[in-house]
This record gives sequence, C-alpha cells and structure tokens, in this order.
Amino acid sequence: MSGYSSQIQEEQRAVDRAYGRLDALRAQVKARLDTVRAAGSHGSPTQRTERDSFATMYEDRLAQMRAVEDRLVFGRLDDVDGNRRYIGRIGLSNESHEPILTDWRAEAARPFYEATPSHHGDIVMRRHLTLRFREVVGIEDEVLDVDSSQVDDAAASGTLTGEGALLASLSSRRTGKMTDIVATIQAEQDRIIRSDLNRAVVVQGGPGTGKTAVALHRAAYLLYTHRRMLERSGVLVVGPSPTFLRYIDQVLPSLGETGVVSRTIADLLPGLSVTAVDEPFAAQLKGDRRMARLVADAIAARVRVPADLPTVNVNGFPVPMKAVDIEQAQADARRTHQPHNKARETFVKSMLSSLRARYAEQLDYTPDESEMSRVTSLLRMNDKVRKTLNLAWLPMTATWLVDQLWAHPERLRRLAPWLTEEQAAALGRPKGSPMTRSDVPLLDEAMELLGPDPKAANRSSDKDAARAEEEQFARDTLAQAGIGSGIVTAQMLVDNINGGDVELTAQRAANDREWTYGHIVVDEAQELTAMDWRMLVRRCPSRSFTIVGDVAQTSALGGTRAWPRTMNRVFGEGRWDLNELTIDYRNPQEVSDLASEFAEREGLYISTVKAVRRIPDSVRRTVVQDRVALIDDVAARTVELTREFVGRDGTGRVAVIAPDSLRGDVRARIRAALRDALDAAEFTRLAEQSAWDEQVTVCDTQEVKGLEYDAVVVVEPGAIEQEAPSRLVAASDLYVAMTRPTQRLLIVRTAGDENDLTI
Repeated sequence: MSGYSSQIQEEQRAVDRAYGRLDALRAQVKARLDTVRAAGSHGSPTQRTERDSFATMYEDRLAQMRAVEDRLVFGRLDDVDGNRRYIGRIGLSNESHEPILTDWRAEAARPFYEATPSHHGDIVMRRHLTLRFREVVGIEDEVLDVDSSQVDDAAASGTLTGEGALLASLSSRRTGKMTDIVATIQAEQDRIIRSDLNRAVVVQGGPGTGKTAVALHRAAYLLYTHRRMLERSGVLVVGPSPTFLRYIDQVLPSLGETGVVSRTIADLLPGLSVTAVDEPFAAQLKGDRRMARLVADAIAARVRVPADLPTVNVNGFPVPMKAVDIEQAQADARRTHQPHNKARETFVKSMLSSLRARYAEQLDYTPDESEMSRVTSLLRMNDKVRKTLNLAWLPMTATWLVDQLWAHPERLRRLAPWLTEEQAAALGRPKGSPMTRSDVPLLDEAMELLGPDPKAANRSSDKDAARAEEEQFARDTLAQAGIGSGIVTAQMLVDNINGGDVELTAQRAANDREWTYGHIVVDEAQELTAMDWRMLVRRCPSRSFTIVGDVAQTSALGGTRAWPRTMNRVFGEGRWDLNELTIDYRNPQEVSDLASEFAEREGLYISTVKAVRRIPDSVRRTVVQDRVALIDDVAARTVELTREFVGRDGTGRVAVIAPDSLRGDVRARIRAALRDALDAAEFTRLAEQSAWDEQVTVCDTQEVKGLEYDAVVVVEPGAIEQEAPSRLVAASDLYVAMTRPTQRLLIVRTAGDENDLTI
C-alpha cells in the first residue's frame, strides 16, 4: 500500500467511476424523458396515456438520482481474497452488469456496519471515504483482521484510525436540516435498522443516541427490502411538530427514498388542520383510553325513542309513528354492524316500510306499487316524519359530536361518570370553539364509528361509481391494445384521461383517512396518549411499527413513563421488541454528565451510558442579581455565540430556551443586541429567516424536542420548572433543554432562581 496521497488518488478514480455511471444513467433517463415529452399529445388516448406514464416514471427516477448526489460513495470493504466492494447510497452497475457500488441496505453491505475484529467473516478491512462534493478529501481504515498485512500497510500510509469519520460528522456545524448517518451507522444501530418488518420495534435512547436517524434509516431499509409491498401500502412517519418534520425531510430522499407520508398527530386527518392546544390537564383527560367508550356512548345516546311520536296524514289516512316500529327499525339497523350513519339508512328504510304497512292496513283494497311509491315519497318529505326519524337516529359528523361533548359538561358527566366535576369543568368550552390537537384522536374515533358524513358520502358514492366505470373502461381499453404488462395500469389510464398526473401512493394515502399503511414510524413516541395509539394502530393493522423515544423526556401528562405499560396494551405482551441505545453522539461528555446527573436526581430513567467525545469548557454557568441584568446578559452571550457558531453560509444554530414569562422580553432584547453588534446585511439576513429555519431562535422546551443546535442558552431553569404542570414533567423539560447542544451549553439565571433549583 502506497502513501496517503496515492491512496486518495486511487479512491478518487473509484469515486469518479461511480459518479460517471450516475451521470450516464441520468443522461440516459433524461434523454428518454425528452423523447417522451417531444411526442406531444399525438396518437390515440392509449398511446398518450402510456407516454404520460413513462414520463412520470422517468421523472421519479431522475429525482431519486439527483437526491443521492451528495456523498454518493462513503465506504469500502476488502476481503481475504483482495476483492473490494464499494458501499454507497444506491446500487450501481456498469453496462456489463458488473457491480460498481453496493447499496448500503443490501445484505452484502452489512459488514460495513456490523463487522468487528472478533466477528468479521472474510472481511479484513473497512475503509471510510470522506467526500467534499465529488472530491475525496479523507480516508480512514479500520483493519478487522489483526493478523492481516493490511495493519502495517494502513499504519504506514497514515490511513489507520478508529472513529474519525463519526467524530468529524459530530463536530460539523448544524444546518437546520437533519443529515443522514448512512456513512457512520454504528453496529447497535444497524441491528435495529435491519430488524424484522413484522414486529413492533421500540427504540429507547437518551438524547443524541441517534434514535431518529435509526428510525428513518430503518424506513429506508424496509422500503428497499420489501419494496413491492410497501410501495403499494406506503410508509407513514409521525413526528412531534411541523418544525421537526421539516428538520428531517431531507433524510429519506438522500437515502434514495421518496414518497413517504410525514404527518403530526394534529394533521393526520385529511382536510383538518389543527393548531390549538389544550391545557396539560385537559389534554391528559382527552388522551385517556376511556374516552373511546365515551365517544361510543355519545353516539349510542343519539339512538332513542322520542317521547312525542306524531301521527301524520297520508292521502286522508292517519299513519301513526309507533314506538314498537322505531325499536324494531333500530334493531334492524344495529344488526347490520355498519357505522352509525350508514346503519341509519337501514333504520330509515325499515321505518318507512312500517309506516307504509300502517297506511296499507287501513285500506279496503290492495294498493299497487305505484301508489305505495307515492306514499313512500310523501312520508319521506313529511317534516314531522323527518324530524322524528332524526330524533330517533340522528345523522352526525365527528366535529359536531365532539363539539357537543365539551359544550355540555352536565351531559358529559352523564355519559362519563368516571369524570369528576373538576375534570368535566376542565374539558368544558364554548360551543363552536376551535378543535385542538388532543381532539384529533377523538375525532378519528368518532369518524370510525359514525362513518362518512351522509352528504359527503352521497357525493363520494357517486364519485366512486363513476370511477369504477372509468376503470372498467380502462381495463377493456388496455386489454384490446394488448398493454396489460403492468407498466400502465387501469388506474394510470383513468388519471391521465381525466387530465391529472399519476397519483402517487403517498398522495393517495395522505388524502384517505381509512388508508392502511404497511409500516409506521413514530418519533418522540413517549408523548403519545392511549387515544393517539388507537388512532395509529387503526392505520396499520399489521402492527408493523418503528417506535422511538425516551421516557426521560416525557412532557405530556398522559404520555409514557415505562414502555411495557404502554406497549403491552397497544400490541400485546410478547409482540413487540425493546432495543436500547446507550451512547450519546450529540452532546459533549461534560454536557451529558450534567444533564444525566440532574435527571437521575429528579427520578427520571436515564439510559445513556456515555458520550463519545469531550469538549473542555462546553458547560458554562452565569448567575446575575436580577431579571434586568439577566436579560442583558442573555442578549450579550447570544451575540457572542452568534459570532462563534453562526455562519453567513447558513450553517450554525443557536437556541435560547426561556420560560414563557420571559420569552417575549428576551427575544426583543436579543434582536436589539444583534442589530447593534452585526453589520446591517447580516442582521437583515438573520431577521428575515423563516421561524422553522432560524439560525438564532428564542423558544420554549417543547419547540426544541427532537432538534439539535451548536449552542444552547437555558434561561432561568427554576422558572421553567415552576411553569410545568408537574415536577416530573419539569425535570423532563429541563433535561430536554440541556441536551440539545453539540458544542456548548450555557445556563444563565438569577441568584433567586439558583436557590430554587440546583443544576
């Protein structure tokens, strides 16, 4: 093995070969796309459809190949026979189908992540390549076979090292977007990523252990390994906030996967956007699993026998509406076991049949069908009949039902006697109030039991019937043209005939409340309530989940503090697997130790064993005399951190985490300090950044969940504790706040605050 510079040149040739092939494939696909587009709209409908479908396929392929441009190649495996296998974001072969690059998810790539000196099989060396754009700028070798001659060769060339690639990635400035860890996946993470699709996999890990990265890489691995199934059913990623989803939205595309549905619980129902939040106590109550019974009972309470049953006049004959007929019609409807609004159709038909019979039995002749049809129409249009039928079996929407629950505390207590008077009052709110995030699982429960809104159902039924006719026509057309290969489906043909693009699985899934996914990824899962879990399991009956979280970071009163308690209820004992990540890759050891000691002292379960790096002076504390001095000091220190960590190229992130009572004043003072300290252009650039992409942000503990920053300032931790709904939640919130930085943690507080809480 020659010197380091020669090794760089050798690897550059290999990287150039991979990028050359990628460029050639891109050009090939682009040429095919141009040819299809150049054909225009000429030819038969079937020919135009096939061209449009190929265009969509080529566009998707181009998007995938563009997404893997960055760090296309990142590893190499050498075996005992001298063979080399390069590892990258996607698999590539040359024109003779000989491998150039092995997809990181392929079984052949597993040793790159899992091989150790004691278990390395036929692999003798693992090489990490560091790229800047398309240029190889670094090489690091791990010799796995200690008896191999490559130990001396790597040492002589200066490439022999251990975790340099990992440490370099940890030390880089944050960008506001999560980056993948495909080049630095550790063995304990890789085993979780490659675990069985047909199990619920729970990943418990402290801050910075790579839980989110593991979950997303597992989604990419499953899409690669089980593509045929998951492309049809889709994958859903559930995150804690829109900001978090924006933070992770580039990870899967960079791994060669697009089309995954990303949602929060609040926007999981199509057509419903919820921004309001409940007070913690009310949110806890709404998350209680007994709320499912409350919703069911509230619906059942709208099926009854009205006290005042009218007699209506039909063609001069009195037709009474009798309780026995209503009870029989209700029993007929219940036997259908259909959702409430759908079963109501049976109830109405049964009641109209009974009323027709009451009419006919008064006649001295047998009426013909036309007369009975007119009688049915008269009964349907009669206001008294319609009102009574509604009172006996009320058609409802989920939003109306939930709104009624909270608008009438007395009725709420009758339906849910387990609620105390204080609890019912906490849930009460004026009629017509905005729906909250905690209402969403109850709305979903109601939608499941009610079925579609009758008016919307009629429109949907007509649309579905028309769609079915169109698809049958499309199937016939394809059969006649001999195009039944599956490249163009009947669904594609219908979409294109109607003038629309081929709808991707992800788009269809996102717009369909009843869609069932092949796999669901849940991040910050410790925050979910029992009702949240019911909502998610409904969307994945196979129970194929990747669930990541940290019970030490639980801030929801109705969240999880122990995985077995929640998971056994959701999946059943023995039907889920718990994995624990223990190494903190984000925080310096000094920050990790401080946060862990505090959390343990407060009674939280800490799973982190150690951090991988030390940064001297990464924890700093400042105590001032009063709040005026506090705000001035925070502003001054934020300016210092901005100069040290925030780059004009958009890299670097600083977060100031403050209690609600101070956040407005702190934000205003920091803005003024930055205006005075920075040149006008730089201040304007920072001031105009979007809230979700701010390089300098002032926020609370909830807004930073799942995120990371170069530097963090925690302001008045004692005040943050006082504002929390419980001491345990306060401890979790502060643990979250202290574990966000990758480089520096500052704690700034007044003397009084220091006396209230020790950190």
